[in-house]
Amino acid sequence: MTSQEILPTTTRRIKRFAPLQLGSMLGVTYALVSLVFVPFILIFSLVGSAIAKNGGGSSAPAFFGFGIFFIIFIPVIYGVLGFIGGVVAAFVYNIVAKWIGGIEVEVA
Repeated sequence: MTSQEILPTTTRRIKRFAPLQLGSMLGVTYALVSLVFVPFILIFSLVGSAIAKNGGGSSAPAFFGFGIFFIIFIPVIYGVLGFIGGVVAAFVYNIVAKWIGGIEVEVA
């Protein structure tokens, strides 16, 4: 006997998303996902700094500085854009859900 045979299922509709809540969820999620890029940015900035230093250029610290700047900047900008995108998506979903009834899900 499986758990699906024991628990009755019910169909429900998602009629509305709270825009600020969805924006917050997506903002934090996007910021965390962007952390995947941080090691690559750090490696590229270190390699660029080493190449500039070996080439005799004085811009070696600039490469590393840009890398550190982007390590901080990318999660922040992803988080802000995720928040804005979540708010806009919830707003559009709420309008469309009034017309067609929302997404139907089955819950146990």
